[in-house]
Amino acid sequence: MDIEKPAAPQYTLQDRYQLLVEGIVDYAIYMLDPTGVVTSWNRGAQRIKGYADYEIIGEHFSRFYTYEDRTTGLPARALAIAETEGRFEQEGWRVRKDGSLMWAHVLIDPIRSEDGTLLGFAKVTRDLSEQQATKEALRQSEQRFRLLVQGVQDYAIYMLDPNGQVTSWNKGAQRFKGYSDEEIIGEHFSRFYTDEDRLSERPATALRTAAQAGRFEAEGWRVRKDGSRFWANVVIDPIRGEHGELVGFAKITRDITERRDAQLALEETRARFIQSQKMEAIGQLTGGVAHDFNNLLAVILGNLNLALKRLPPDPKLRQLIDNSIQAADRGATLTKRMLAFARRQELSTTPVDVPDLIRGMSDLLQRSIGANIPVGMHFPLKLPRVLADANQLELVVLNLCVNARDATPAGGTITLVAREAFITAEDVRGLKPGNYVCLSVIDTGEGMDAETLAKAAEPFFTTKGVGKGTGLGLSMVHGFAEQSGGRLILKSTKGQGTTAELWLPEADLGNAPQTEQQPEDELPRLDPVTALVVDDDALVLMNTTAMLEDLGHTVVEATSGEQALRILRRSKGTIDLVITDQMMPGMTGTQLVEAIRTEHPDMVAILASGYTELPEDTLIPVTRLTKPFGQSELALALVTSLRPEGFALPVRPKLP
Repeated sequence: MDIEKPAAPQYTLQDRYQLLVEGIVDYAIYMLDPTGVVTSWNRGAQRIKGYADYEIIGEHFSRFYTYEDRTTGLPARALAIAETEGRFEQEGWRVRKDGSLMWAHVLIDPIRSEDGTLLGFAKVTRDLSEQQATKEALRQSEQRFRLLVQGVQDYAIYMLDPNGQVTSWNKGAQRFKGYSDEEIIGEHFSRFYTDEDRLSERPATALRTAAQAGRFEAEGWRVRKDGSRFWANVVIDPIRGEHGELVGFAKITRDITERRDAQLALEETRARFIQSQKMEAIGQLTGGVAHDFNNLLAVILGNLNLALKRLPPDPKLRQLIDNSIQAADRGATLTKRMLAFARRQELSTTPVDVPDLIRGMSDLLQRSIGANIPVGMHFPLKLPRVLADANQLELVVLNLCVNARDATPAGGTITLVAREAFITAEDVRGLKPGNYVCLSVIDTGEGMDAETLAKAAEPFFTTKGVGKGTGLGLSMVHGFAEQSGGRLILKSTKGQGTTAELWLPEADLGNAPQTEQQPEDELPRLDPVTALVVDDDALVLMNTTAMLEDLGHTVVEATSGEQALRILRRSKGTIDLVITDQMMPGMTGTQLVEAIRTEHPDMVAILASGYTELPEDTLIPVTRLTKPFGQSELALALVTSLRPEGFALPVRPKLP
């Protein structure tokens, strides 16, 4: 008996289209009525946008747009363009159900009846977030590479075709070869070689070696446009296509004429210079560590001072907090020394109490010198202050004591003595008439003969072995003394030790710059303001917020420059000022201030940083706040920024 098979389901053309649309998961395909309300929803739309059909049908499609796009009326314009022009197409940010953003390609087509009546719109959206991220990363990478190559001025970086014709030319090549890109592109690179090298076919040999061995490197004479010669280091690398075919060469040339001359004439000096370069690298590392330490100290000092205000009347507890503040202040002082060593600390000349300064660094001196050499100090009960940079003076004292230690390898003593002196007439030492303080570092070490003593303060001169000294120590002390209006005087006898006298002029306290800040109780009070605080360090951000709120102000927080800009755009003028950190990833504080001023020209800004390496030539006026700062410094910065005509703050002046 035959079993009758069930008839296959019959689908109309409309059913087939419906199944097709519903089966697509890589595109959001849905319908809108003429007003923009969603009337259908496929599986692709649910996957990409996150809404189930029952959640979104009947809702207006503008909810997929960002707040900024809705504010500018983009959804309504999109429908109007589609209706009038027959199509709307765009790429831009769209919002998923969970609030995340995606980069979308959008098509909107009008749907009309046979008589032309608008029935609604068909909307197709594709998520291009991954493609956009890849494209943007590639664009930024290419842009950075172009900027890198064009910005390098110490190297000639250019391209050659397989025959050796120049196809690109950077600023470094123009600077020390003398040709502009219009003059040299299309010319053969052999014109940079000497006649002797061209006769021996060295240019062709260089390209052949690079193509066969994968690299060519050499040093030799090269010729500038004006005919002069320079000694060059040359590297040539082959550039190959996807299938290994040779498409050209990358050529890097560096003018090392000075280095070659120094190698020929002063090989020993060159070795010491390399040592000084290593010290510079250590200084950069020290500066980076000090920057992070500054942030930690800012949090500690800020929180301790806020806690001190809220302490119950318990003398022992207050003493503990006071001791902690003193320890944190000592840490801040240490940080300043580290930044000064790294040349990232803004230095200023102030009245300095020499005995107090040396006593404050006594532990550091003893650790640096070692326990086997006793250090004595002899200071009068009262000594005038000197006008000097305290951080630099500390480094000078440390340098002189370390030199004294190295001069007493068999043991001995080091003594620091200070005295007041008055010079009535310019003497043989070059000191002008006036009041001075003479600080002497006296050791009982090996001493120097007359010939060595005459050269001791010359740059790069040292009696220490290779790698044990740069020969810059005493010359730096000499320069510091000269710039401070004083002198470095060395006295020594072979076998009888050395005395280094540092003469510094007394400070005129009536005209000396004042750095002491106004006590917090005397600070002018401001009406409550709303401040946007920006810092990528959560601890610093919380501490700054706490200090501002304790002063009665309202705080809005942001952890990046980009977030701060978004907050300002939504604030509708409710934010009075911005306080931003400088060293932040993505967007620095100076970049943020410049971006803010393009949209809010009158916005008050305060820049917090422990560094002085800021782009002063491009930065618009802004008050600076040095890290680590306390509540009093913060309050003074607020008053200076918001009421500059009524209160003068002794801080770094605003930039022009």
